[in-house]
Amino acid sequence: MEISKNNRRAGRPSKSKSGASSRMNKTLSKAMLILERLAQSGNGLTLSELSMQLGFSLATIHRLLYTFERLGYVYQNQELGLWFIGVRSFEVGIAFLNRRDLVTISRPIMFELMETSGETVNLSIVDEGEIVYISQIESYEMMRMIVKLGGRAPIHASGAGKAMLSTFSKRHTQQILKKKGLKKITANTISSTAQLESEIQKSRQRGYAADDEEHAIGLRCLAAPIYDEQAAACAAISISGPKVRISDLRMAELGIAVMKAANRITNSLGGLKPQA
Repeated sequence: MEISKNNRRAGRPSKSKSGASSRMNKTLSKAMLILERLAQSGNGLTLSELSMQLGFSLATIHRLLYTFERLGYVYQNQELGLWFIGVRSFEVGIAFLNRRDLVTISRPIMFELMETSGETVNLSIVDEGEIVYISQIESYEMMRMIVKLGGRAPIHASGAGKAMLSTFSKRHTQQILKKKGLKKITANTISSTAQLESEIQKSRQRGYAADDEEHAIGLRCLAAPIYDEQAAACAAISISGPKVRISDLRMAELGIAVMKAANRITNSLGGLKPQA
């Protein structure tokens, strides 16, 4: 075996006189510190707060946040000027969900809901104005709803989406709709802002949202929001199945069941429901 002159293995970087710190990429180190600080903050942080806490210039913070935002690792609540950790980490299998233990805590409750309802149960979050499915317990029935984990659905045409919209401010909802629009998917899809606002208000009053063949013909869905420790909706749980089994009579029954499951997950996460 050939040994190099400095006695190191081929392919390993050599040590410099100034030690390990000289081999660190300073820009990357700053970027990761920003991500770590946002991950530790449940309330989000402004540009100025990040600059003061980390000692980096506003220009540096802004440049790195812009890059992370384009990649989906952070997002900004423009209404409040706050930056938060993003969900791209889930889609590449990194730490977002492990940090929150959302899936781990939710799955036993999801399984129980599937057993009692007989229908598929999904867990989803919002990313870039769309619903992203992150966990599923499939129904035992031959005819059942199945989604690909990481798959997306329109926020205005899904039970989970409307459940999440029912927790958003009017301004936040308008920002999403301005970007995403109200695409007509089926004959039942809500395609007017006024109609959607009315449906969102109904969802708030009931505590759960409904999708009546708005995303797929023959499919119905009931969903309710899950809240974090800041009383902000962090996810939604939903029951989905064919209309032949989810009749008009069962809609309210399943809506109440999914709402109770959402409340149990909220409590298990240490979350808080908003004050009425």
